[in-house]
Amino acid sequence: MAGSAIRGSRVGAGPMGEAERGEPAPRVRVAYYCAKGHESRPSFSTESEAPAEWDCPKCGLPSGRDPENPPVQAKSEPYKTHLAYVKERRNDTDGESILAEALAALRGEDI
Repeated sequence: MAGSAIRGSRVGAGPMGEAERGEPAPRVRVAYYCAKGHESRPSFSTESEAPAEWDCPKCGLPSGRDPENPPVQAKSEPYKTHLAYVKERRNDTDGESILAEALAALRGEDI
């Protein structure tokens, strides 16, 4: 049975393993706090600026750097159907007149 030379290898792993890749970039850990009290510490490159807000990996709420004043979740509106938007713009009287016009047009009647 013939074997495969790359079985069990990772893409990019050469004969020397990870040593060929060079030194990793210097990192810094930044603490973020969410409204539920969770703390997360993602690491960022020292050459880049860490964002002001980060999504909490435990609950998904936005988290900030100030533990005493974490950001609040933006209020999201529930999904609305097309009919719900139409009902916001039209009342029943408008709907009846539009329906009457459409039916008259289909029947070929003059209004």
